[in-house]
Amino acid sequence: IYTYILVAKMIKDEGGSSNEDCVYVKLVSAEGYEMFVQRDIAIAGSTTMKAMLEGQFRESEDNVIRFLDISGIVLEKLVQYFHYKVEHSKSSGRLHEFPI
Repeated sequence: IYTYILVAKMIKDEGGSSNEDCVYVKLVSAEGYEMFVQRDIAIAGSTTMKAMLEGQFRESEDNVIRFLDISGIVLEKLVQYFHYKVEHSKSSGRLHEFPI
């Protein structure tokens, strides 16, 4: 079971001032549900989100990614998978199946 920290505002690293210094990125589902995920987890979990957050895109400026076609329950499962992927990124043996 994963524990998620939901916060009401963006949390900055000590002394950080730019969006790239934000510890969390906000993900917004099609219904408008908002959840926060650690920026490094989002970047490691998805090459698309990495490009959005590190490139010259609106998402990198706002530190918010909106998923117009993804429901809240599916987005939550994606976040769980990102944590699973990062947790097991250095594993060499067979992994236990990710529960869907």
